[in-house]
Amino acid sequence: MDEFVIAPAPVPVVPVEDERGAALGGFPVRRILCVGRNYAAHRREMGGDDRDPPFFFSKPADAVVPPGRDPAYPTRTADLHHEVELVVAIGGAGRDLDVAQALDAVYGYAVGVDLTRRDLQARAKDKGQPWDAAKGFDDSAPISAIRRWQGPAPTGRITLSVNGAVKQDGSVADMIWNVAEIVAEASKLWGLAPGDLIYTGTPEGVGPLVRGDRVEGEVEGVGKLTFTVR
Repeated sequence: MDEFVIAPAPVPVVPVEDERGAALGGFPVRRILCVGRNYAAHRREMGGDDRDPPFFFSKPADAVVPPGRDPAYPTRTADLHHEVELVVAIGGAGRDLDVAQALDAVYGYAVGVDLTRRDLQARAKDKGQPWDAAKGFDDSAPISAIRRWQGPAPTGRITLSVNGAVKQDGSVADMIWNVAEIVAEASKLWGLAPGDLIYTGTPEGVGPLVRGDRVEGEVEGVGKLTFTVR
């Protein structure tokens, strides 16, 4: 088909940098998948304590907030929460990958914050309803530049502060399901493709944000993410 009846929406893009921090170009976002309750302490914090297979929810690609832009405080909530996460950027296609193949599909990593309308999520849980409005709203996926990566997945410290006060402080090594296991499991549910992002879960310490809060997230060796809620 040569023409569209409406103009196609622009493709969301996240900047990419090499191992030294030099700019490489842009990463076009195809899809955002997120893993829930993937740190034991956060799972207990949210009312669970087991090692079920990782469960996924999604955000639309245009929920991404690239570095240099500040997310807006969303409508219809009085309880917006931060959740800092290691983000996996997929650079290869694959279905039914095993854990040995999974890391080969990874292009790089970034720091992300899964913003959540916690009050809407609680209501949805009570009624057995989906989480779309609680998780997949506009500007709900701030992200740092993607760091091109080779070798074993990051396992270092992951932190988030609000207005200079540390709220979340953990280790990526404490994930219940590691990066290879997450990517392998996701590939059994979807055909992964270049441009997919996977938010891998958050450590304990999630909490509220208000307009004007300055948020700083970091994953050791991967990068930093800074934004102000507007």
